[in-house]
Amino acid sequence: MGARFLYLVRHGEAVPDESGLSDRGRRQARLLGERLAGNPVSAVWHGPLARARETAEIVTEQLGGAVLRESEVAGDYVPYVPPRDELPAECADFLLSFLAGVTEEERACGARLAKEAAGRFTGPSEGEADVHEVVVTHNFLVGWLVRHALDAPPWRWLGLNHGNASLTVIRYAPGRPTSLLTQNDMGHLPGDLRWTGFSPGVRV
Repeated sequence: MGARFLYLVRHGEAVPDESGLSDRGRRQARLLGERLAGNPVSAVWHGPLARARETAEIVTEQLGGAVLRESEVAGDYVPYVPPRDELPAECADFLLSFLAGVTEEERACGARLAKEAAGRFTGPSEGEADVHEVVVTHNFLVGWLVRHALDAPPWRWLGLNHGNASLTVIRYAPGRPTSLLTQNDMGHLPGDLRWTGFSPGVRV
């Protein structure tokens, strides 16, 4: 078995109605593609929404040979809604209020897709060669897969936030613990394109 390098990307900044990328979002995607161009990426996965698809298309243009693939499991959904007794008492009210609008149908669908995402995108390569894949997705799934990589409690995807076009890289190697190589890395973006997707009070 070889190693799997999973490059997780939150889509670029979207226009207000989220029907596609803003001008800044397209710039972010292009710069991210340029950063990834030196890696042997074989596939770029993306969710079905326009902002993820457009980001993935721009990134793929820079990679030369990577296959563009759409998948529902790379989409925008709530991966897990915890019961109150799983949460720290000091933040339970805040977290549950954040998730209060999630319907039972959305909970069941999100749990199913999150399980499928972990099965599809994590773990060592099934072949002998190393595999490098990009997943252009949304904030929640990036947080879920980071939580999964660290064997953290299921609720801990909450609070793991990522900027538009930021880069998170996870390495899955046979016989070794999973390695979180980088998280929410915006080093490829100039200052005016960093921290979009965050409220002003938490930009550092």
